[in-house]
Amino acid sequence: MLNLAPEFYGLMIARACTGLPNEACGLFAGEISGEEKIVKAVYCLKNTDESPEHFSMAPEEQFKAVADLRKKGLVLLGNFHSHPATPARPSEEDIRLAFDPALSYIIISLKDAEPVLKSFLIREGIAAEEPVQR
Repeated sequence: MLNLAPEFYGLMIARACTGLPNEACGLFAGEISGEEKIVKAVYCLKNTDESPEHFSMAPEEQFKAVADLRKKGLVLLGNFHSHPATPARPSEEDIRLAFDPALSYIIISLKDAEPVLKSFLIREGIAAEEPVQR
């Protein structure tokens, strides 16, 4: 289960909205307690692709985020990105590029008036929705 406090949920949604018309992206970090991942920090990063259908995170921003989360004693829990015009589910490309089965992959859909945030675990090419507690 992913525990996502309202402040971090709001930050991710806001970043997704300000990234329009392109996909927005970032990393999130925190602590792991048993089966629960507790988000303690969100890092909004630049989408260097500047595309509504793809994202790549700026490498220098990723390095800074990882250095900061380590300094704070946190672990990388996953990444997030938005889908401006499609549902909150992993695309074939999202699944292909999911490099770590331990990470959570959050997708925020902005296709409807109300944003939809879902988290997924992606292992061996299979995406399974992960419960999110807010």
